[in-house]
Amino acid sequence: MAFNIPNGWKKISLSQLGEVVGGGTPSTKKVEYYEGGKVPWLTPKDLSGYTSKYISKGERNITALGLKNSSAKLLPEGTVLFSSRAPIGYVAIALNEISTNQGFKSIIPDKDVTTSDFIYYLLIYNTEKIKNISSGSTFKEVSGTVMKNFEVLLPSYKEQIKISKILSSLDDKIETNNA
Repeated sequence: MAFNIPNGWKKISLSQLGEVVGGGTPSTKKVEYYEGGKVPWLTPKDLSGYTSKYISKGERNITALGLKNSSAKLLPEGTVLFSSRAPIGYVAIALNEISTNQGFKSIIPDKDVTTSDFIYYLLIYNTEKIKNISSGSTFKEVSGTVMKNFEVLLPSYKEQIKISKILSSLDDKIETNNA
């Protein structure tokens, strides 16, 4: 079923919204990569049952040495975290600098193009479509290339702000009702 793209909207890939970044896990055989660590480090498990839009830390931290000696990266505040395996589709926004394991494909927004909030809602809306293009025999996973090339519709910046405000307002009401 074809439909017309609304005026002012354009079809773009996720990589045009910002930098798509994978994570990593420091060797668990090296105690010095974890013990006394101050760098928040997330795994998809940390988002299991997590209902808030924002997250500041996971169950474990890693050390600066662990970060340096792995493919984990220090992601800036406002990065949109998207679990890309085991399972696919947990979404949260980093409240502070944070790192993730390889179970994430996160997006550092290009602030000239979009906002963290808009990417957050865009990923939630498209989670099922992303799951449908995942691959793997043991467990499904979304590769960095698939995430980077995944196409979405992008409204004007002004419309993105309006959409995000409406959805945030609804989320706030749901959170209040749940409390």
